[in-house]
Amino acid sequence: MNLIVGPTLLAKLLLMALAATAIVYAGIGARLANDVRTEVDGLPVQSFEDLDESNSESQTVRFRHSDPQHQRMPCLLCHQRTDNSPRIKRGGHSPCSGCHVEQFAQTSGPLCTICHSDSGVRAFPALRSFNAKFDHGRHLRQTNCSTCHKPTRNGVALSIPKGSAAHSTCFTCHGPQTTIAGKNIGSCDTCHSPGRLARTSEWAKAFSMNFNHSEHGRGRQSCTTCHTVRAGVSRSRQVTSPLASMHFASAKAQSCASCHNGKKAFGANDFKNCKRCHEGSTFKF
Repeated sequence: MNLIVGPTLLAKLLLMALAATAIVYAGIGARLANDVRTEVDGLPVQSFEDLDESNSESQTVRFRHSDPQHQRMPCLLCHQRTDNSPRIKRGGHSPCSGCHVEQFAQTSGPLCTICHSDSGVRAFPALRSFNAKFDHGRHLRQTNCSTCHKPTRNGVALSIPKGSAAHSTCFTCHGPQTTIAGKNIGSCDTCHSPGRLARTSEWAKAFSMNFNHSEHGRGRQSCTTCHTVRAGVSRSRQVTSPLASMHFASAKAQSCASCHNGKKAFGANDFKNCKRCHEGSTFKF
């Protein structure tokens, strides 16, 4: 049986075929536009990072350490340490142009805006995508607490290295070419790992109870008199602190009363000692 197709039906079939073809090519085009790739060592490498949508007018490209191809690169490829300066230097164009050959062949493009702006070279962004890892127990074998922790708040508290000051402190031992057991301990990944940056607070409950580190550091007192280093726990919980309590402290726990017992140091049973901790018109700490 012969199927007779009228001109109207034929036109509709042709339009449907053209529409389907357009949809397919549009999808392929969008995928290629968003996934421009080249090859390095036989592995596909993304040409661009995602555009920074917070700056859609300038279409600034944003570098991401989380990119799988960036993660497989050694840190010192891009972050060069030619001296012990706390400010890490950029590696120039060489680390980037090794993979992004096509983009560096252009005189201008979105990739350039990662480091360059109309006014010059951009500053390093704030540390947000990397956490800091630290093991107190391992470091106590090589140094002591005062190397990193300095008196602050008029001697009440002790500081925790942060920002460029942290690099200045750490680089005292972690030089550019310092190695231990064949591993370079001057590389970024010695202390930093991907993840949200969680800072350890410098505040302690004891500070609100008239405790002062500078006063307790005199004589034979040391950090280990009150603090114990614990292994295998998170950075903020590695160092224990005594219970900030005197009159109602448990005898089973280390507290202010452990030393302030009338023998090792003044105690709470003699009313002449009250104002040594309690100050002000309200008689509070």
